[in-house]
Amino acid sequence: MTAAVPRVLHLMSGQLADVPDGDEWLSTTERAVLDTLRLQKRRNDWRLGRWLARRAVVAALPAAPADFVVVAAADGAPEAGGLDSPVALSISHRHGRGLAVAALGDSPIGCDLELIEPRSDRFVRDWLTEREGTRVLAAADAARSLLANLCWSAKESASKVLRVGLRFDTRSFDVELPALATTFDASTSWQPLSVKAVKNDAVFVGAWRVAAGFVETVLAETLFVILEGDGEREAEKGMGTG
Repeated sequence: MTAAVPRVLHLMSGQLADVPDGDEWLSTTERAVLDTLRLQKRRNDWRLGRWLARRAVVAALPAAPADFVVVAAADGAPEAGGLDSPVALSISHRHGRGLAVAALGDSPIGCDLELIEPRSDRFVRDWLTEREGTRVLAAADAARSLLANLCWSAKESASKVLRVGLRFDTRSFDVELPALATTFDASTSWQPLSVKAVKNDAVFVGAWRVAAGFVETVLAETLFVILEGDGEREAEKGMGTG
């Protein structure tokens, strides 16, 4: 039996300081969208997301045209237009840091990053499944913050795979939480993750890591590898669902 060939996901991460000062790198369509944004924070987040998304798309394609655009689809999900081949794309940004993932093909992917910060007992009870909440509330303080935000990030990534945005019940996804060591050194490299859709038992395969005080997650429907930045292989994850 032939082994499944993992899909290649191209990942770019960075912060506001990485974005060029001018807007010449944006397409005419993208600059028109930027002109509609009045709040500086919203403009900063949008530019950061587009900068990382465009870099990820270029990395995913053998030759990307200079005039391709990253636009919002009808459901709000980002899409790369003006390309000869379909490219799946996902973007996330929080507190001046961003993440973007692109891959050839139209099978959806999702990424998210969350600041590792304390989450209240009420947050855990209201937004996590009972199984997740029991694990989070039983953890020591440092691990508790990491696990709570890992849960939330993985659920956000799963919602992007399904392209439902904020229109989902967070308890409709159950995150398989990792066993954490006494230190988090190992989590700075990509670690395996899986998320189950409670209603139909569909399983999304994923990866997570800690970077610069954030937890980052990437999810897809099938086996994948992550190529980051200059294209060196950073992680290979197993368990596909198809």
